[in-house]
Amino acid sequence: MTALRSVVLGCGSYLPQRILTNAELAARIDTSDEWIVQRTGIRQRHIAAEGEFTSHLAINAARAALADAGIDAQSIDLIVLGTSTPDNTFPATAVAVQAALGIHHGAAFDLQAVCSGFIFALSTADNFLKTGAFKRALVIGAETFSRILDWNDRGTCVLFGDGAGAVILEAQEQPGEPGDRGILTTHLRSDGRHKAKLYVDGGPSSTRTVGYLRMEGREVFKHAVGMITDVIYDAFKATGTTAEDIDWFVPHQANKRIIDASAHKLHIAPQKVVLTVDLHGNTSAASIPLALSVAVKDGRVKKGDLVLLEAMGGGFTWGSALVRW
Repeated sequence: MTALRSVVLGCGSYLPQRILTNAELAARIDTSDEWIVQRTGIRQRHIAAEGEFTSHLAINAARAALADAGIDAQSIDLIVLGTSTPDNTFPATAVAVQAALGIHHGAAFDLQAVCSGFIFALSTADNFLKTGAFKRALVIGAETFSRILDWNDRGTCVLFGDGAGAVILEAQEQPGEPGDRGILTTHLRSDGRHKAKLYVDGGPSSTRTVGYLRMEGREVFKHAVGMITDVIYDAFKATGTTAEDIDWFVPHQANKRIIDASAHKLHIAPQKVVLTVDLHGNTSAASIPLALSVAVKDGRVKKGDLVLLEAMGGGFTWGSALVRW
């Protein structure tokens, strides 16, 4: 029996030109390159320029993905943008992307699941495509976290950066077997009891301000590995696959120690792990598509490869996706 799968046609990314190194941060606050690298693996991050918005990053990543797929923007009928740093409270930043691409049909909306935003957006688009409601989807993760950081808080300001990544999905008939191309399974979770461990202390309804990111780093680290591996085991069970079947593991790029611990627990070989956290920092919803774009461009991820994606974010939210490239 055949199955309708969401097949990846192309991917792309965009990073602001400004690079902020650990050394520059150490000149501003009580920290050091050694301290940051040892605890996070981060060496630098990109920072959006004055007047450069989340929509601008998303538009550039979208155009790169369209070029990689070799398709016209007019063939896109769904845009799902994962972001926690929209241009405005409303309308959705996705409609700014839609307008910039000259698309006047279909639907475009934002999805907010913090660092899990791209996985949630991918799963949402996948489910729309599988129903036949839409044919081609543009899924984006884009963030300007530099705008919600307290630059005097060394526990958070050293961790995050700005960027955007995007993929193009197309609904295609596949044989309905484990070897199918496309998204094979997605698994999403959330648990609001952990809100205080990672949140922004502002918002339109509560403070009428944007607020700053606040995080209990040790608590987040403590929960991360267990939550991440939970949804990955669900993906394996749903598809009858194992860690040995995985060609590439593309995790949310938050902290190298969390990534290493997760890969070790899952018995995924280090050489199969795609790491970009050293160059980009934590770009929240943008981190997975940014890492994917790097691995596709340098030739690691190839057609037919089995790619495992996972993320965890504030809320807590967490999720996984298993994709045959």
